[in-house]
Amino acid sequence: MKKRFASPYLLLTLTSLFWAGNMVIGRGLREAVPPMTLAFWRWTIAFALTLPFALPHLRAQWPRLKAHWRAVVVLGFIGVGCYNTFAYIALQYTTATSATLLNSFTPVATIALAFLLLGKRLTRLEAAGVVVSLVGVMIIVARGSLATLLGFSLNTGDLWMLLAVLTWGLYTVGLQWRPAGIDPMLMLAAFTAVGVAGLAPLYAWEIAGGRLIDPSPAAFAGILYTGIFPGFLGYVFFNAGVAAVGPSRASLFIHLMPVFTALLAAIFLGERPQPFHFAGIALVFAGIFLTTRKPAG
Repeated sequence: MKKRFASPYLLLTLTSLFWAGNMVIGRGLREAVPPMTLAFWRWTIAFALTLPFALPHLRAQWPRLKAHWRAVVVLGFIGVGCYNTFAYIALQYTTATSATLLNSFTPVATIALAFLLLGKRLTRLEAAGVVVSLVGVMIIVARGSLATLLGFSLNTGDLWMLLAVLTWGLYTVGLQWRPAGIDPMLMLAAFTAVGVAGLAPLYAWEIAGGRLIDPSPAAFAGILYTGIFPGFLGYVFFNAGVAAVGPSRASLFIHLMPVFTALLAAIFLGERPQPFHFAGIALVFAGIFLTTRKPAG
């Protein structure tokens, strides 16, 4: 049993399940827990869980961490402070299903950002993949309606989710500047500390505006879930999976998120996927296939 649980493929599958659950929780608790509050407590819990594993490395690696503080601050702010916060704001206005399908555009958005910011040349297949996936995203955002797209009356939540996707793409591209030789758990703790510090004023702003947590068992259970599973275990499991099977193969498991989210959203939120969802995600996946396909020969 222990050996089976240690399977990298099981760990990667569980990661996608945890992250899908995060979308469903964010949508389900949209009236009980304000978005900044949910993001703040998610990462506070994750930080508390990470700290015991990070502290043993702090003394020896602190000089290296301190020397690269600018990269740590920027990456922590973008990856922890912004991405999930934008996603939680998006889930105030759009369904968990739509948010996760838009999130599937992340691999292609990352390739496009690497081209724009780093000058990384795109192959013809990669360029075609970016275009095909972008068409798929536009179908989802426009709810399959050309009139909606032409009238620019787009769903606010979908636009926030696209901002979240671009933020994660920037974070992924920016990871090349993270300091080398830092233990992964210490790096996570550092990024999380920056994110929590950035979220604290926004959390205080929500409280000052009268937006408080509904003190119900469901709300507190949901907050705990986001901190323990997608916030902490998801990161640990994903890193373990990447170390075992490599980043390319591991990244394919993220494509399970739309499947898990659709199932969980149908069970817990009563959401039913619409035809434009299937059309959009088919194009997004086709784009991902093109961008990750190795040229013949």
